[in-house]
Amino acid sequence: MHKEHVYIGLGSNQGESQALLKSALGAIDGISETRVLSTSSLYASAPMGPQNQPDFINSVALLETSLAPLALLQALQEIEQTHGRVRKKERWGPRTLDLDILLFGDQTLATPELTVPHYGMAEREFVLVPLFEIAPGMIMPDGKPLAAWVAKVSLDGLRRLRSSNQT
Repeated sequence: MHKEHVYIGLGSNQGESQALLKSALGAIDGISETRVLSTSSLYASAPMGPQNQPDFINSVALLETSLAPLALLQALQEIEQTHGRVRKKERWGPRTLDLDILLFGDQTLATPELTVPHYGMAEREFVLVPLFEIAPGMIMPDGKPLAAWVAKVSLDGLRRLRSSNQT
């Protein structure tokens, strides 16, 4: 069975965010036909959108899966729900857990449910820096090195966390 390498962005700014991210990684590792290969450090960053909410804690994980993209998305959304995620119309609002498929092998996908590569990752330091930590030599879908993408984003406000809870 063919396995794909998939990069997932994880984020939380409600509740015990570091513990939620650690729990989510365990749940992801428990998805059928899927395993976590590596995870970045945790990073704190100011929220996108409304600023009257706590900073986000973010990480990126590399998975190996033989699931199809939409099947993996459904499993990730179930994990979000079991971790207290309530989907609201407000974009970029506070959330207990946000799991985004960033890259799914070298596939490109644009459906109402899922866009891969993730539509906003090129502007998001809280995605690019953790991704660079675990895949520094990556060539992005546009053919440029990930390092070139990282060089274009502002790193102001992004802080790598030192934690005994890191996985």
